[in-house]
Amino acid sequence: MSVSSGYHLDVSAVFSPRGAARVCQLTLGCTIVSLVIHGAGYSATYGTFCMAVWTSCFALSAVVLVLEVTRLQTSLPVSWENLTVTLASLATLLLLTASVAYPAFFVRANDCPYNNCEVRNFRIAVSVCSWVACIAYGTEVFLSRAKAGRSGSYMATTPGILKVAQIFVGCVIFALLTDRTDFKWHAATLYCAAVFGVCLSGTVLLVALVVSGRSAAMRILRMPFERLAVIYTFAAVLLYVSAAVLWPVFCFDRKYGAPLRPQGCPRGKCSWDVKLAVAVMSFVNLTLYIADLVCSHRSRPAAQPSRV
Repeated sequence: MSVSSGYHLDVSAVFSPRGAARVCQLTLGCTIVSLVIHGAGYSATYGTFCMAVWTSCFALSAVVLVLEVTRLQTSLPVSWENLTVTLASLATLLLLTASVAYPAFFVRANDCPYNNCEVRNFRIAVSVCSWVACIAYGTEVFLSRAKAGRSGSYMATTPGILKVAQIFVGCVIFALLTDRTDFKWHAATLYCAAVFGVCLSGTVLLVALVVSGRSAAMRILRMPFERLAVIYTFAAVLLYVSAAVLWPVFCFDRKYGAPLRPQGCPRGKCSWDVKLAVAVMSFVNLTLYIADLVCSHRSRPAAQPSRV
């Protein structure tokens, strides 16, 4: 019986290891936003993205902590354990991106002593706090993984975390495709874009089924969810292999594209750079899908007894 079972508020949601990690997330999130608004500042697309990441992660952590302390999460029609670890995994990836992008674009060694040293110091502090916040979210994911065997949380397992990473990389690919990329010139590159979209949609659907607590509905097809995930991942690997081969050929082969970066192509506004980034990210996602397939296949025998 829980110590706080006779009370309206669940204090263990704050004083448990995961609760402590969430309190750290809130503290660091509030600190980052305050530093940015007070003196560090942000501008352009990259700065807006970083600010959106920090504020969104702070808001999500606040909502999660409030719902757990007040026990209101029990009335939500979702699998709470799966939802929280999914949000923590996504926040870790987002903060990792922001922690790299912000100092890369806003911290310059030559800003001081010739320019305003105070602004540079604020930006360094923001960068450090962002990295620590990323570690705090990663700690929550680690603690959720340690609890996965007891709670039965699929999203806390390796295949579940890999699916969150696949969704993140898939969204990055689509963000790149919408930014100065003339991929519509060839049917093969259109096919690659379709593959990226189909795989992203399929992974999002699987995660939505788990988070909503409706993965058991797949038994209508006389197929457990774990087996369906393996079959889908195998199909996604095949599709990504074809896309990872076709995209570089039709973007960088002399017959269809440019093997070298054009000289008159401005930095940050060059379609060739975007195509190269899409090629790299497609291989990254292919690696994630292959790792997911291997881990899912290995975990199947352990998952079979639970179906009895």
